[in-house]
Amino acid sequence: MQNSEKTILHIDASARVEGSVTRELTEVLVKNMLEKFKDAKVLRRDVSQGLPFLEEAWVEANFTDEALRTSEQRMRLALSDTLVNELKLSDTIVIGSPIYNFSIPAALKAWIDLVARARETFRYTDNGPVGLLEGKKAIVVVASGGTKVGSEIDFASNYLKHVLGFLGIIDVEVVAADQLMVDPNRRQAALAASLQTAA
Repeated sequence: MQNSEKTILHIDASARVEGSVTRELTEVLVKNMLEKFKDAKVLRRDVSQGLPFLEEAWVEANFTDEALRTSEQRMRLALSDTLVNELKLSDTIVIGSPIYNFSIPAALKAWIDLVARARETFRYTDNGPVGLLEGKKAIVVVASGGTKVGSEIDFASNYLKHVLGFLGIIDVEVVAADQLMVDPNRRQAALAASLQTAA
């Protein structure tokens, strides 16, 4: 793959802008990736301000055959189409997600609901659903105050890995900056891990 072909999708979900650990670490990751792939294109998507939740008209539009959709239904799906297209164009997806109450932020879940679409990012087969976004890599940066990433009460990182895998993205690496309220020094360890991951 040539450098000019590489596209990075950078997604931030933290409600905090200043002092956000996930924003800091994803910024470091993307910056270091750009040093390696100097001509890479970065698509930035900050979902923290909120995305529309699914509602009846959206669901109806989504399940209507594309050729039969009305102009209003196409408008309903326009944002989702844009988000899906960003994923399709990307070679690497960098997601920054704090753990809120043991799971991901609602805004990030809204993004997932808008991009997990049958016939677009996955399809149903006789052997079950198959993801359509194969050949991509995802790096998920997860930060928490008290929840240990990978533990039985972590419903964030495991969920993100599952959803990405469902869409066909099985090469998923998790960078954990967890239990920061327990041990603030873990922030530096996470920063070092993110630098190593970027390298």
